[in-house]
Amino acid sequence: MVDPDAPQSSSAAQSSLPALCPPQDRRFILTAAILASALGFIDGTIVSIAIPAIRETLNADLSQAQWVHNAYMLTLTSLMLIGGALGDRFGTAKIFRFGIALFVAASLGCAAATHAQTLIAARALQGIGAAIMIPGSLAIITRAYPKEVRAIAIGTWAAASAVTTALGPIIGGLVLSFGGPEMWRWIFAVNIPLGGLSLWLLSKPRYTPRIPRAAKIDLLGIITIAFALFAIAWGLTSEHGDTPGPDLRWITAGLAALGLFIVIEARVSAPMLPLTLFRSRVFAFANLMSFTLYAALSIMFFFLPMAVISTWGVREIDAAASFAPLSIFIATLSTRAGMLAARFGPAKVLAIGSFCAAAGLCLMAVLAPQQNYWGHVLPCMCLVGIGMGLCVAPLSTAVMGAVDERQSGIASGVNNAISRLASLIGVAAVSGTTALIYARAGGSASFGIQSATAGHIEASTVAFQSILWIAASLAGISAILAVFIRSPRT
Repeated sequence: MVDPDAPQSSSAAQSSLPALCPPQDRRFILTAAILASALGFIDGTIVSIAIPAIRETLNADLSQAQWVHNAYMLTLTSLMLIGGALGDRFGTAKIFRFGIALFVAASLGCAAATHAQTLIAARALQGIGAAIMIPGSLAIITRAYPKEVRAIAIGTWAAASAVTTALGPIIGGLVLSFGGPEMWRWIFAVNIPLGGLSLWLLSKPRYTPRIPRAAKIDLLGIITIAFALFAIAWGLTSEHGDTPGPDLRWITAGLAALGLFIVIEARVSAPMLPLTLFRSRVFAFANLMSFTLYAALSIMFFFLPMAVISTWGVREIDAAASFAPLSIFIATLSTRAGMLAARFGPAKVLAIGSFCAAAGLCLMAVLAPQQNYWGHVLPCMCLVGIGMGLCVAPLSTAVMGAVDERQSGIASGVNNAISRLASLIGVAAVSGTTALIYARAGGSASFGIQSATAGHIEASTVAFQSILWIAASLAGISAILAVFIRSPRT
């Protein structure tokens, strides 16, 4: 029997397109795609709630804790575009299944880690698997569904992805509440049966989508952008000499590599990032807004649990409740926000949503010194949740509507990569700043750990307040950028 997912010759492939699944089999592909991508998105956020427990059991310092997050986001961000290209070259379903298998194997390594360095290495491998898995999930849906019903399937996938991303810390809090610090291992172990279920669902359809070979893989671009992101992240999170703060040598090298990457992409015949996409003002500003808005969200995701659990003494399950408003409001407001954007234009809806998020973060920063979790943090998170609920759908619509339909796949990949880059750079940059502010405020231990040393709580609160002001500023910049997103087809 011929493998329908195997690469075909150009003529054979063209004659077989589109190879759609029978209607009764599409539900298996959609469910598997949602489940697999949810695992990848959740693992980008679920670790935030477990960082204090991970630091305690593995004796990890703040820099190592940052790299538990950054190692995953680095490989995910730098390789996400190539994940889609590999599917184009070797077969969407085949590469998608490989990505799931790699992610599951890496999750086992995370669960079994006995040292911080081992966990960081396993997280990097997880990011590689997710970089193949996440774009593959959207690609396989696109190839499996005919055009007339494809939007519904993609909309279902997008909504599920947004909700599960926000659910990550909540799930982490529930897991950690059932046992001691070692329970964080189950956060990764649960990926094994869920990934296995995805692979089983993918075996159910009688045949799977196939597409022609891509002409080339932009290997030089892959190497250059991977080094650029690593150097920038490393420079932002490392300490230069005895003084806390960024290492400008690595940052400079990273920025130089980033400039070289742009030159390469402008000259190669099959770039992994077609620069022509950014000729559209809407596409450019929508992606820039994605960067600032998701950087603000990621900064808050990463540092809020460390502050309230380790410094304020809030339980993990209670800290997880602060992320519930994001899931609730994204799920309930996304459809209505999309309708409002279609009626009044995306600019107004995105500006109001970003302003709400910024207002919630500003209010949280003002009230932080009082250390009132239930009375202050949770209500402020509701305001942030409303803002994100208004932004998620219109922002995705603006990005996809700004390009030709034939470029929808790469446009989606670019926007996903930029959103993950925002998380990587945002957390990396603020981590170094946090350590510096904590030290200058008189802290004698480390931000994000429990300590009875003099000045620790006061210094941690000052650092946390500064973090919130940075996140609020980024959300405010997003509101300004939204003004330039006049029409999804400008």
